[in-house]
Amino acid sequence: MGTQTNVRKMIHDNIVSNKNWFDKMVPKILFLAALVSVITTLGIVATLIFDTVKFFQMVSFSEVFSTELAPLRAQNPTFGILPLINGTVFSSLIAMAVAGPVGLTAAIYLSQFASERVRNFLKPIMEILAGIPTIVYGFFAYSFVTPLLMKVIPGLGAKNVLSPGLVMGVMIIPIVASLSEDAMNSVPKTISEAALGLGSTRFEVAIKVVLPAAISGIMASFVLGISRAIGETMIVTIASGSSKAFTFDITQSMQTMTSYIVEFTSGDAGTGTAGYYSLYAVGLILLLFTLVMNLIAQYISHRFREEY
Repeated sequence: MGTQTNVRKMIHDNIVSNKNWFDKMVPKILFLAALVSVITTLGIVATLIFDTVKFFQMVSFSEVFSTELAPLRAQNPTFGILPLINGTVFSSLIAMAVAGPVGLTAAIYLSQFASERVRNFLKPIMEILAGIPTIVYGFFAYSFVTPLLMKVIPGLGAKNVLSPGLVMGVMIIPIVASLSEDAMNSVPKTISEAALGLGSTRFEVAIKVVLPAAISGIMASFVLGISRAIGETMIVTIASGSSKAFTFDITQSMQTMTSYIVEFTSGDAGTGTAGYYSLYAVGLILLLFTLVMNLIAQYISHRFREEY
């Protein structure tokens, strides 16, 4: 009994003696490291809100939510943001019209039909698309895709929203395909095996069993893909041009919110002017766009999640 007490006392003394200043500081250091992202986010949001308020003190709401955008005009510049929202929405929808079907089809094949050897070969190659710099995609859209489309579509402008939209779709295929494949692979094999045992074909199992069971992850991948398209900068800056006209013609040039920021910051906008503060207003709206998309993705993921 005395030996057990002595051993217990030795262990306790050893633990107490090892709790030096470094052991006490480690949790605080880790907490500060975790706090960096929170502080950075709050700083970005505060900066955008603070300077956006200054912008709206100079420009009325009715002018901001109009279709006339001419921020660099010498006399009476206008800051209607609707053309930028229009260009951003159109380019993102075109991108998802490509990435959605192609990415989902690729995910179905990789998760349900491809052998392990084929999957290990194809998936890394597909994910290389995500590692290509976006400026390379931009030049590809402008110098290859646009001339190719001009031979097929009469009246297609040298700068248009169709070409960068298609190339953005190719760029975000890995996002949709990878996340959708992960969602389908999370469906228990026993469910698909039971469907096969009842006489279903592999295609029927994939479409009628696995796809509905993984719908929450698939929809979340679509929404995240749209968020990625909304925030894209270089592709639309190079291939879509800087036309500020409010139009629904995808064969013509449109300007997105990100390309507006690039154009204006590379110009001669003076600090403290309405044009300068318009950058923060556009940035805040862009942040709200992506925030809403991410919240929708989280809602869909939790609302339609299937737990097995």
